[in-house]
Amino acid sequence: MDTVIIIPARYASTRYPAKPLAMLKGASGAGRSLLERSVIAGRRAVEEAGGGIGLYVATDDSRIADEAQRIGAEVIMTSETARNGTERVAEAVKNAGLAPQIVVNLQGDAPLTPPSFVTALIQHMRDNPATGIATPILRCDEDAVRNFIADRAAGRVGATTVVANRLGQALYFSKEVIPFTNGKGVVDGQVPVFHHVGLYAYRPAALAAYGQWEPGPLETLEGLEQLRFLENGHPVDVVEVSAPGAKFWELNNPSDVPLIEGYLKQMGWD
Repeated sequence: MDTVIIIPARYASTRYPAKPLAMLKGASGAGRSLLERSVIAGRRAVEEAGGGIGLYVATDDSRIADEAQRIGAEVIMTSETARNGTERVAEAVKNAGLAPQIVVNLQGDAPLTPPSFVTALIQHMRDNPATGIATPILRCDEDAVRNFIADRAAGRVGATTVVANRLGQALYFSKEVIPFTNGKGVVDGQVPVFHHVGLYAYRPAALAAYGQWEPGPLETLEGLEQLRFLENGHPVDVVEVSAPGAKFWELNNPSDVPLIEGYLKQMGWD
């Protein structure tokens, strides 16, 4: 396998303890754990890619490992010292003795991730062998921008936005809504805000380098692991994706549960 997808999952989330085990109701009202819905998203991506891609859950907690095994997912156990998903993915690759050309980090809080986002990212890495890390970005619709602004107005730390240069590389990621729009959803006839999708593809060398750097001040302030690459001068490619008719939102806070359940119902996902 030249590519593996790893879903990092931890129990002790600061904003939402036990988040991977949180139940989300689908279109029929049936409940599935966030972890199960994340694994389903990964399996859809493997299927769309035509197979030949490994899929694993990486965790340090036996309760999450038990849930992964219940739903038939392969588990790689990691230590409790991983400070974020990228560090956990790097440790999982090492612990399992994996040697892929591309490592995909499908974060375990994005169950609405369309499979096309994952396959677009993998294709970008295959088409650009010099790229060390890439991540998808999604142009927001007005509803998403309003949700972002509402989160910040309520003092909630929610979704991540991103600004990029003309070379297709990230300039900055933030939990604030960037660029500044003065509360407007549309500027000059276009929504100027991009949602950063919680998904990464790395070369093994980029993962190895990441583990040698200490978190910088921006990563620490924002709580965003990908800023460690930028703070160390490592470019991050952004891959613009779209999913007409689909809705995308991560589970960052308990208040996101009804929003995501509404989107699951709207899209007919059980």
